[in-house]
Amino acid sequence: MDLVEPILAVAEKLYALCGEVKANKQRCRRLAHRVSALTEMVKAVKTHGLGGQPQLVERGLLELKLTLESAQEVVEKYASISYLKRIVRAYDLGDEFASLNERLNDAAQLLSLALAADQREKLDEVFLETRRMREDEEDRETDRQDLQKLLEVAEAMKEGVDAVHEVVDETSRDVKNIKTMLESLKTSCSPLPDIREIRMDELTFDLPKRPFMTTPTSEVYKGEFNKFTVAIKRYTYPISTNASQVRSIFNKEVETMRRFESPNILRMFGICVQDEKGPDPNFLIVMEYCEKGSLKQVLDDGKYKLPWDRKARMCLDAAQGLYRLHQSEEKFKVHGCINSSKFLVGVGYRVKLGGFELAKTETSLRKSRSTRNSQLCYSSPQQLNSVNHAYDRACEMYSFGIVLWEIATRLTPFKGWSREDVHKKVYVERSMEPLAGDCPSQLADLIIACRSYDPFQRPTAGVLVDKLRKVVAQFDDD
Repeated sequence: MDLVEPILAVAEKLYALCGEVKANKQRCRRLAHRVSALTEMVKAVKTHGLGGQPQLVERGLLELKLTLESAQEVVEKYASISYLKRIVRAYDLGDEFASLNERLNDAAQLLSLALAADQREKLDEVFLETRRMREDEEDRETDRQDLQKLLEVAEAMKEGVDAVHEVVDETSRDVKNIKTMLESLKTSCSPLPDIREIRMDELTFDLPKRPFMTTPTSEVYKGEFNKFTVAIKRYTYPISTNASQVRSIFNKEVETMRRFESPNILRMFGICVQDEKGPDPNFLIVMEYCEKGSLKQVLDDGKYKLPWDRKARMCLDAAQGLYRLHQSEEKFKVHGCINSSKFLVGVGYRVKLGGFELAKTETSLRKSRSTRNSQLCYSSPQQLNSVNHAYDRACEMYSFGIVLWEIATRLTPFKGWSREDVHKKVYVERSMEPLAGDCPSQLADLIIACRSYDPFQRPTAGVLVDKLRKVVAQFDDD
């Protein structure tokens, strides 16, 4: 209960900061409104006690404090960075509001356990999902229009390089980043199309048609759909499933996929069936294109320079993708196959979670293949010891901890080790592969916690996001 005063202090600071921001005003104000509702409930908890499930409510208070500190750091950026940089970074920072609001909703659910019925109704009114989503969409559109106006000012400033240099402290690196981000903001302001069945004539392939990635079962091409650059996966083996079955599965899965829309989850555009009535129809899945390929490819390729600030941001991106998946409408939703090849890296080293998109649709198109061997080094101690151990989010967090270790070290986990060797080290000896000595201590602590032997000691994806934001904020302040 000693958390009440710190929570109220952070909330008060948030209200003051929201009056100073120049971009994303509506989302900042909405954030403050939700914080206000939560702080009133915190006061009620202090007065009436923790209720019938004190441990869960106490956890809610702890996580709320973490989330409020993260929110304060996000809003502070809007009030502290220069005018032009604020415009350039506004959309990127705006991406963080989605996970912040989800974290506040998590806290509301836990705090409601200690509230009387009338108090719970007040909290539910603010965090009711349908209303919250509508409000967020309205705020996003208002902020988008404001950003568009600021963008027009910034574009005018681009005409005079000297003026741009003056605003951004005369650094050519910032000028280059501004131009890149301006183009990105133009694209991001455009509404994304729905996930649907796509006609072949809506797709434009790069010519000549050469796949940039090939697997034993597919070829992946670069192309364009609805003015978006896309990756087009074409299956290269005979398919027994007929088109109507694929469509039926796809239509059901689209509704689920809409729940996963996030800047840190690979965007899906739909499926395409070519020559459906011919002897050899083509089935294609159209998805977001990530120019740098998989996270594993980036980590293995020495041409990519990854200082610690960039590594920390990549860790946060990946964690936000995992959190969005874990907080989906399907309770206890997990990816089921987390490794560094399942994350993709796009412009600006933005990391996105993939590999689960339209999973049922893909399964209907391809033969089942065992991934046990490839997943060995990502298996939790409990899975290594028993093939019957139920896979859950704690298991997934261990796998994610290995991915974070890969980002930090740029090494292959347990390279060349047999299953027996990995079992002995991880399960019997309860040890883990070391991190580099120059790894920032706060980041190292989180990577170690994710790989804890005891599932109880591993953080949830939400807590991990909150803590990684703090790590990233420290680099921003340096």
